[in-house]
Amino acid sequence: MKAFLVFPFVFMLAMSCSSGQSNSTSSAANIAATRIELIDFYGTHRCETCMAIEANSKYTVDTYFQDALKSGKLLFKTVNVDEEKNYALAEKFEAAGTSLFINVIKDGQEQHIDLTNFAFEKGRDQEAFSAELKQKIEEQLKAL
Repeated sequence: MKAFLVFPFVFMLAMSCSSGQSNSTSSAANIAATRIELIDFYGTHRCETCMAIEANSKYTVDTYFQDALKSGKLLFKTVNVDEEKNYALAEKFEAAGTSLFINVIKDGQEQHIDLTNFAFEKGRDQEAFSAELKQKIEEQLKAL
């Protein structure tokens, strides 16, 4: 009978002592409070330029910002505006189709920087697109 009562107690004690998970959650919460999100909104049906915008954004982030990605200071998101689960986010940014935004989150405040015109102008020129997007992201990271 004692073993029957001891087992649940030991199990509950072991579960309550796992501190590794709570530490990573705390760190993630701190990182999440101040960050930059590069958000590529798109519709289900995309033109070549729209696909190039996503590809060149991903290329730029993966090539130049690995440390910022790993630390959580920079996030790259692709969001299909045609999916119901994304309606609220698309509405928040007033994105009805392909749009590119930098969302700067600092001290709980958001600043939306619309890069859509730039993205369509340079979207099919990877070198020009990447150089300018890199500069824009670096400016915002320095300001954090």
